[in-house]
Amino acid sequence: MLNRVILIGRLVADPQLRYTQSGLAVTSFTIAVDRPFSSQSGEREADFIDIVTWRKLAETCANYLNKGRLVAVEGRLQIRSYDDQNGIRRKASEVVADQVRFLDWKGPENVDGDFGTPPESDFDDVPF
Repeated sequence: MLNRVILIGRLVADPQLRYTQSGLAVTSFTIAVDRPFSSQSGEREADFIDIVTWRKLAETCANYLNKGRLVAVEGRLQIRSYDDQNGIRRKASEVVADQVRFLDWKGPENVDGDFGTPPESDFDDVPF
C-alpha cells in the first residue's frame, strides 16, 4: 500500500506553532494549490490544503515560512474524525508532511523531519 502526496503551493496565512502536552512541536498551515485548468468564466481556481508538520520540521516551518511563500510539501494524506461544538461527527483531511522545500527563499532548500539542511551546492571544486 502507498500513501504519498506531493504538492506545490503558496501559504495562505502564517503557520501556527503549538506544543503538545508532552512538549512536541506541531505546526499547521494551509497552502493554495492551483488547479491545472480554468473555470468556465476563465478564472483560475485553487484547492486549499491543510498541512501539519511535527518536531524540528514544525519549528523550522514556523520560524521561516510566512504568508505567500511558495513551498513544496511531501508527506502522507491523513483523514481524521472529530466531534464539533454541537456534537456532530466531522471529518478533516490534511497532509502530514515529512519534507518541506522552501522554493522562493534563500536558505535551506530542503527540510525534512531530521532537519536535514542540505549541503551547499558548490561544484567549483569537483575534479571531473
